[in-house]
Amino acid sequence: MMEIKPVSRCDAVVTIPGSKSFTHRALIVSALADGESVLLNALRSEDTEHTAGGLEKFGVPIFVGGDSIRVQGTGGNLKGAGEKVYVGDSGTSMRFLTALAALKNGRTQLDGSERMRQRPMVELLEALNDLGVRAYSLEGNRFPPVVVESRGLMGGVARIHGGESSQFLSGLLLVAPYARGDVRVEVIDRLASRSYADITLQVMSAFGLEVQRTGDHSFFIRAGQRYRPQEYRVEGDASNASYFFAAAAVTRGSVRVENFRPSSVQGDVGFLKILEEMGCEVKRGENFAEVRGKKLQGIEVDMNTMPDLVPTLAVTAAFAQGSTIMKNIGHLRLKESDRIAALTGELIKMGVKAESGDDWLKVKGGKARGAEIETYNDHRLAMSFAIAGLAVPGVKIKGEGCVAKSFPGFWEALEKLY
Repeated sequence: MMEIKPVSRCDAVVTIPGSKSFTHRALIVSALADGESVLLNALRSEDTEHTAGGLEKFGVPIFVGGDSIRVQGTGGNLKGAGEKVYVGDSGTSMRFLTALAALKNGRTQLDGSERMRQRPMVELLEALNDLGVRAYSLEGNRFPPVVVESRGLMGGVARIHGGESSQFLSGLLLVAPYARGDVRVEVIDRLASRSYADITLQVMSAFGLEVQRTGDHSFFIRAGQRYRPQEYRVEGDASNASYFFAAAAVTRGSVRVENFRPSSVQGDVGFLKILEEMGCEVKRGENFAEVRGKKLQGIEVDMNTMPDLVPTLAVTAAFAQGSTIMKNIGHLRLKESDRIAALTGELIKMGVKAESGDDWLKVKGGKARGAEIETYNDHRLAMSFAIAGLAVPGVKIKGEGCVAKSFPGFWEALEKLY
């Protein structure tokens, strides 16, 4: 357990690591390219190492040095028969490696942690079956462990519901160029977390791939295209930047975050606009942003495009005047924890009024107090509630090691705020 020391007022500069989302996608496309790619400023965390480990099981040589990763692409000729791949708590690794398994010959079984075994997979499995692969849940439910039996991806039309996760769509798009025929992916209803699909398309484009897109509902990939190996710089992680922006907000201090692109397609850069609406001053540069905290006001906001920042905003809202309502967040119940329930319970523990429904969370700012915070092994809860500890004494974070999932250096970066 870690106790957070309050700080009277932040005045700091913090540099964030590379984006987890971009690193996952760059690893997958580099593995499929024909030749060596070098990923600069790539994030090394538990999640991205699960993706890299899965790729190595598929016969992709990967070499790590400092903050760069060299990937020896296979040109789509993946190896390994009867492989078992373990992805821990990484939903992204599970979805992307399941899709990738469709490109190789033979049987692949993918499994993860107990929480991973409660996270949905059926949309992706059914879509892979539509494209000529046998993919199924080993226990006959919607969840891992899953099995992929393939002799390659045939192509065709796959239809998915987009409400549970954008990762199903992203996984299909990443592997679609290596199908024998053209692939069209149709999203039947509203796409959750659409900005992550934008990240996927941007990485594919950087490696030479063209996707024909009609809104958020239809994506067409012509057969025969191939990824070209690249030296590729991974941009900074906007999700991880949010904790330091929130630190400025709750302490009425000033924090500048370097290696952060305000113009990024990452949906989480939208947190700056939210903080402005709550009363903060924001300065944006090409590769940095600076937040200066002021008196905070509650707001009402649709968080569908930045679901990972609901914990950050919920904690920030505890220090605002009035109520903050976060809407359209139902898919947060399917993350590393049921984040809506967890946030509600832990905020109440701190003396903050919080209530929630199926797809919304309401936080009424007031007098927060210290508490022992249960993180449910969820990295985003640990980092968000750590920010509360900067503003009130007695905040203790249980299971603080879970931040290694996405930001292994978080606690060292937090020290820079003192």
